[in-house]
Amino acid sequence: MDQTPANLLDKQSAHAPGTNDPAAALEGFLEERRSSLIYAQLCHIETEPRLARMFEQLGAAAEEQATFWEQRLRELGAAVPEKVTIGRRAGIVLWLARRMGVGAVRGLLTVLKVRGLVVYSTLASSGHAPVTHVSQIGARHKVGGGNLRAAVFGVNDGLVSNASLIFGMAGAAVSSETLLLVGVAGLLAGAFSMAAGEYVSVRSQREVFEYQIGLERAELEEYPQAEAQELAIIYEAKGVPPAEARRLADTLIADPERALDTLAREELGLNPDELGSPWGASLASFVAFAVGASIPLVPFLVMERSGGFGAAVVSAGVALFAVGALLSLFTGRSAWWSGARMLAIGAAAGIATYAIGSLFGETGI
Repeated sequence: MDQTPANLLDKQSAHAPGTNDPAAALEGFLEERRSSLIYAQLCHIETEPRLARMFEQLGAAAEEQATFWEQRLRELGAAVPEKVTIGRRAGIVLWLARRMGVGAVRGLLTVLKVRGLVVYSTLASSGHAPVTHVSQIGARHKVGGGNLRAAVFGVNDGLVSNASLIFGMAGAAVSSETLLLVGVAGLLAGAFSMAAGEYVSVRSQREVFEYQIGLERAELEEYPQAEAQELAIIYEAKGVPPAEARRLADTLIADPERALDTLAREELGLNPDELGSPWGASLASFVAFAVGASIPLVPFLVMERSGGFGAAVVSAGVALFAVGALLSLFTGRSAWWSGARMLAIGAAAGIATYAIGSLFGETGI
């Protein structure tokens, strides 16, 4: 059963470090030592001095936490690995970071337990000012219009893909029955594909953050001051004066639940309120795609082949223009310009598939 976003922070990780469990202590040691090695490379990859310094400080903090777990392993009489490597996956991600920039691969770095990456989102968005006061700890930032935007793109995908499919088959001069069957098949195949892809995407994202939040909860219980130090480093990288950054972090640690909420937001870049249900996202994608795909199909259900094709072209054109105009709400461009551009793109796709269909129809392939 999927958890609601409100309960996401309460999830316990099965892999969270335990106080007297040698296996869990070993995992904690390996996680922190790998993190320190990754931070050491990131501080050389990052060209912005302030952010490079953040990675250097986070690396030092991770090394301190690795030392904590090393001592715990020795107390428990467990062996301490002599050598720890970052692993192949981390090596690939760092290779990409060197060529594309750290900000471009921050989603991949989050999975590797790299903290502070939310700073890149803050710097890239003029609408998000840095935290500058204690009252902003744990503030909930919402991104308006995200669901509407996804719905509009879903409708557009269904419209363009199924219209192109139908026009291509019409160009091949297939029978009305075949054309209708192909249109329905295209609608269902595309809608189910979108739904499945969205479910996997959202479910995978939630699993990543559930695991990361489980680690944050355990680390907060084991060494709260070290977590406060990490948070202060991130606030400082955002432009908060060092003394104020430390005061913010210390105030935060006084309330563990509030601390976990803010660590999730500031270290992981996660807003639990914006993680939707995988099933809800899947259903929404299915419906949005199906609505768009049905627009060029409906005329063939109520009209003869000759009239249906013309009506399908007109309805698809009107819908394309409307979708483009609606997208102007997110881009800030002229509704007329956005609508005309979307119409031109859809028309090019429709003409191309019709021409290809005609070619195959004439050759009998």
